[in-house]
Amino acid sequence: MIIMKNKAVTISYVLRDSAGTLIEQTTPDNPLAFLFGVGGMLPDFEANLLGMQQKETFDFHIKSDRAYGEVDKSAVVDLPIQTFVFDDKLATEMLVVGKMIPMRNDQNQLIHGKIVEVKKDTVKMDFNHPLAGIDLHFTGEVLEVRNATEDELAHGHVHGPGGHHH
Repeated sequence: MIIMKNKAVTISYVLRDSAGTLIEQTTPDNPLAFLFGVGGMLPDFEANLLGMQQKETFDFHIKSDRAYGEVDKSAVVDLPIQTFVFDDKLATEMLVVGKMIPMRNDQNQLIHGKIVEVKKDTVKMDFNHPLAGIDLHFTGEVLEVRNATEDELAHGHVHGPGGHHH
């Protein structure tokens, strides 16, 4: 069976940046399972897997502008230190450079920011996607391709091992 829209696809992969540094890795014991063609994955990621079948291996690159976009300088902001005061106490355990913190934007949407710098009155945070500005290099193997169940199609994701659990 070949990979196409509405198939349940299970893959194991290694993701590196253009310099070869490991970003993410799955294993056959803990693979990635997803519903193909429903918009859950990067379009170029799916385009590279389209038509493949079980046991086939892949090796492809996606440029950053086709992946998570370029780094947006305006997404790096200085927040007043008061933002991190709760019950009259500064949450110093949160204020660690490199730490990812969930926050709400002015539309009350959940966004994740990384602490870049902590100063006396401000905290510099970067709200870019962690993979913004990075060219992606995927290698791996297709472990399984099967018809998605009606349930999976209705929910828009794969159930069971490697997929979404209730």
